[in-house]
Amino acid sequence: MTGAAIVPVVDDGLGNSAYVVDLGDGRALAVDVSRDLRAVREIARSRGLRIAFVAETHLHADFVSGARQLAAEDGAEILASAAGHRQFPHHGLADGDEVDLGGLTLQAWSTPGHTTEHVSYLLADGTEVLGVFTGGSLIVGSAARTDLVSPDLTDALARAQYVSLRGLAALPDATPVFPTHGAGSFCSAPPGAERTTTIGREKAANPLLAAADEDTFVKMLLSSLGSFPAYFRLLADENRQGPAILPAEPSLTGLPAALVRALRAEGTQIIDVRPASAYADGHIPGSLAIPLRAAFATWLGWLVPNPDTSLIFVRDPDQDPAEIAWQAVKIGYENLAGELAGGVSAWAAIGERVASVPRLTHAQVDTAWVVDVRQAAEFSGGHVPGARNIELGALGDFAAALAGQPLVTMCGHGERATTAASVLERAGHTGLAILSGGPEDWSRATSRPLEAGA
Repeated sequence: MTGAAIVPVVDDGLGNSAYVVDLGDGRALAVDVSRDLRAVREIARSRGLRIAFVAETHLHADFVSGARQLAAEDGAEILASAAGHRQFPHHGLADGDEVDLGGLTLQAWSTPGHTTEHVSYLLADGTEVLGVFTGGSLIVGSAARTDLVSPDLTDALARAQYVSLRGLAALPDATPVFPTHGAGSFCSAPPGAERTTTIGREKAANPLLAAADEDTFVKMLLSSLGSFPAYFRLLADENRQGPAILPAEPSLTGLPAALVRALRAEGTQIIDVRPASAYADGHIPGSLAIPLRAAFATWLGWLVPNPDTSLIFVRDPDQDPAEIAWQAVKIGYENLAGELAGGVSAWAAIGERVASVPRLTHAQVDTAWVVDVRQAAEFSGGHVPGARNIELGALGDFAAALAGQPLVTMCGHGERATTAASVLERAGHTGLAILSGGPEDWSRATSRPLEAGA
C-alpha cells in the first residue's frame, strides 16, 4: 500500500490533538485518544473503519485515556510503553520495537522527558516514513513540560527531553510531525494556530532545537513553565491503573429544586455553566461559575480539587447537557448528581435567595480594586495600571488575605473574571464586582496605556 490518511481530532479546550490513521483495509489506528470518543467514532463511522489499534505516547495527566474503552468496545489492541507498567492488558513496547499494522509498521522510539516512560511512534510504509507521533516530546515551536511527574525529577527530565528532541531532529527534514500537545495546552505549548509540523520546520524555527547546549536548553524550557491544574497530579496514576469502562454515555438527570437544596446541604457542589452575564444577573449563592466553553473541563479540574465531589449543574436551556457531562467525565469527574430542573427560576420558586454580582464598565472602576486573574504570562504582557495579578487557579488560596477589601475581578474577556467572583463569594466576600471586557477594552475606553511586566 502507499501512504495513509492521518486525521487529527482536536480538543481546543485541552489544547490537544488525537489522531485517527486509516490503515487502508477497513481498520484504523487511533493515537492518544481521550475518554470522550465522540469525534473519533464519527471519523471511523464516516470512513467505514474499525479501530483495531490504539497507541499511547505517555501516561496522560490532562485527560482520562480512552484506550481501554476502545479495547472493550471495539476489540482494539492497546500499544504503549512497557516502561509505563500499565495495570491492564496491553502490548508493551520497548525502544525500537515494531508493530505490523497490516502493511504499515509502527515503531516505538523511547523519548523520555515529558514523562519518564514517554515514547514516540514512527509510522512507515516499507521504507517510506509517513510521519512521527511525538506526543509531548517535540511539539510545534517547543517541547512539553517536564515538571508533572515530580518536582524532584523536573531537571533530570528536562535533560532527557534535550536528548529526545535531538534524536527526533535526526529524522529527515520532510518527516511530518504529529504532536499531541499544542496551543492552549497546560502541558506547555506556545500560542499559535499550527498543530502539526515537520522536522525541517522545527529545526528552522523551534528555539529549543537552536539551544547551544544542554544547560541552555534546560534553562529555556524550565523558564517557560507556568502553573497547571491540580488534577494533573492525579490522572497519570489513574491512566496507569486503568480507567473504568463507561457502561453508557454520561448524562445529567433533572433534579427538583428541593432535592438540589438538600444535596447542597450535604456537600454537593453546584456548578453554574451559564454564560457570565446570566450568572452575574442571578445565581444560587455559593455556586461555582464556570461558563460552558471549550476550556470548561480545565477549570472544573482546577477549581474542584477532589474528582469524587458530587456535582449538580445549572445551565441554560440551549446548552447541551451531554457536552457538560462529557467534559467532566473526560477528566475523571464522574460523580454527576444531575442538573437543576427549571434552572435558577425553579430555585427562586421554592423561596430560596438568588444572588447577583454587578458588572462594571471601565469608567466605573477604580483600578486599585482590580484583581486580574489571568495567567502570569498574560498579565505580564499588558495589564491595567494598579491591578493585582492572582491567577484564577490560586485565587482560593488568597481569598482570606483579600477579606474586607473592595474587589473587582477581571480577565481577558469575562469568563474567568466571573469564575473568580464566584470563588470569592464562596469564601465569604461581599461587595464584589466584575469588570466587563479585558485590558485592551479598558485601554480603548479610557485612552490610557496598559502596563507591562509583573
